[in-house]
Amino acid sequence: MREYLLVLMVAAVITYAATPLLRAIAVKTGAFTPVRDRDVHSAPIPRLGGVAIFLGFAASMLAASHLPRLGQVFETGPELKGVLWGAALVCLVGAVDDIHELDPLTKLGGQMIAAGFMAFQGVQLFSLPLGGVTVLPAPVMVALTVLTVLVMTNAVNFIDGLDGLAAGVVGIAASSFFVYSYLISRNYDPPNVFSSATFISAALIGCCLGFLPHNFHPARLFMGDSGALLLGLLLAAATISTTGSVTPTDVSTNELTATLLPLVVPTAIILLPLVDVVLAVVRRTRAGQRPWQPDAKHLHHRMLQIGHGHRRAVMLLWLWAAVAALGSVSFVFLQAGVAAAAVVGVVVVAIVLTVWLPRWSRPRQPRVLS
Repeated sequence: MREYLLVLMVAAVITYAATPLLRAIAVKTGAFTPVRDRDVHSAPIPRLGGVAIFLGFAASMLAASHLPRLGQVFETGPELKGVLWGAALVCLVGAVDDIHELDPLTKLGGQMIAAGFMAFQGVQLFSLPLGGVTVLPAPVMVALTVLTVLVMTNAVNFIDGLDGLAAGVVGIAASSFFVYSYLISRNYDPPNVFSSATFISAALIGCCLGFLPHNFHPARLFMGDSGALLLGLLLAAATISTTGSVTPTDVSTNELTATLLPLVVPTAIILLPLVDVVLAVVRRTRAGQRPWQPDAKHLHHRMLQIGHGHRRAVMLLWLWAAVAALGSVSFVFLQAGVAAAAVVGVVVVAIVLTVWLPRWSRPRQPRVLS
């Protein structure tokens, strides 16, 4: 655990320290997010924050490679190097888009190349825990890997609409993956808590923690596409590494639980971004628009519309992300009844806060005396 804490701290410190430098570069290069109809900020804000996040991740990887136990993970194969190069490529594509707007197909092409590179370096789904261990033909597994990366990079990009929202949601998801991967691998025979998935999750937590102080409302710097695509790719890498290495018996000895949870948990951990992207695609296609055509009807827009302020909307969405992510993980390590009761209780609290806080905080109209 101490090595993971060191990795987390290195990622957080380097990301935090590099962010002001990237803000200065963004200002000089004119990398600003303009005020658009769908945006909630009232003045242009510099972006390129994703490059600082990449520097934090790269620094954490350098530190981990020199540690006695985590260093062994780097010697088992090229997977982590594939993640680093894939992250560099997708961050570069996003940075170019932050400075000079790219068309959606060009960005999609860059994401596919980064995902394909990672897959051929070993970061891919070798099997699926479908009622056991299901192995599909290699081309199918590579295609599923690339699809997973594309969905998650764009899901994170879609929710990046309020200050601190994407970094917080990804940080919560990474924390859940860390707990899930760490505790499951502790039960292996022999136990081995050092893995690519757990390392990526720890580094990702640190990157998000280091960036959030600069990005929480009012943000001094946006992560831009360089950050949203990067966080999505790293989250996908953790998801793929975890799902591809976990067997149902690692999760539970109960047959039904072992069948459902290996697929339910990774999906629930990233549920909030997935719900937002699915709703956006359905909404836009039904309206005769292209799926990537932006609008102002995302989940965070709706939170503002029902009366929540900027910070409160972000923290409530963080709460909902935590309910889905940590709630699903709790079923792996707690008794089903205890986990269900805890999840139901937190869901009730989240519903009350989401629905009633705008009413409680609304100023009362003074009574008019006749």
